[in-house]
Amino acid sequence: MAGKTSKQAMTSRGHARAWKQLTFDDARTPCGRGGWRPGAGRPRGRKTVEHGRRARFPERYPQHVTLRVHREVGEPIRRRHLARIIRGAIRASHKHHFRVIEFNVLADHVHMIVEARGAAGLARGMQGLNVRIARRLNRALRRRGTFFAERYHTRALKTPREVRHAIHYVLRNHQIHLARAGTDVNWFWIDPFSSAPWFASWARPSYSRDPDILELRAHAPPTAPPTVWLLTHGWQRGGLL
Repeated sequence: MAGKTSKQAMTSRGHARAWKQLTFDDARTPCGRGGWRPGAGRPRGRKTVEHGRRARFPERYPQHVTLRVHREVGEPIRRRHLARIIRGAIRASHKHHFRVIEFNVLADHVHMIVEARGAAGLARGMQGLNVRIARRLNRALRRRGTFFAERYHTRALKTPREVRHAIHYVLRNHQIHLARAGTDVNWFWIDPFSSAPWFASWARPSYSRDPDILELRAHAPPTAPPTVWLLTHGWQRGGLL
């Protein structure tokens, strides 16, 4: 009979009871997620970046990208020898379609401001950068397996104000975290784990005598010079940092 199904129940002694006609809804037995059952499907509230298609954007819009370390890594990457490795990977990642302009290495994530030729250029560039960093850090930490979380997070910066705020957020991210924790912060301190030592648009010139900063400035910057208007001149409408 259409729309119906049948089920034969058994007694405790193994004798068959009479057949009972059931509807399809009655025949379904909830037994977890997935398939054609009540409660099936992904639970609400994703905790990872959605695997949908990346939004398209014009080349003139810089991107604020965040790479998060996989929880299985279990140790901070904000250490001198690891930051040196990350700087080398960033330097080797620059292509005609992808450039890292600013960055900051935190304990369990990396912030970057990048230029890319659209969504395709960003995807190719980030794939190459992820592989470079992951392989080198895995080797340094003597581990194997996934290093970064499923997907990086990215946000297009469309206005001079957005770009200025993003540059401030990336270069001073460590100070921002300290301030949120209630620690007194020197906002003119140069973070050696970021691209701040090579940043040339501070409102107050920095003449740090920190040996780490002096050593870094003795070498060429690992980042690429900006080329889009929002990063070269546009953001400075709001004043230097």
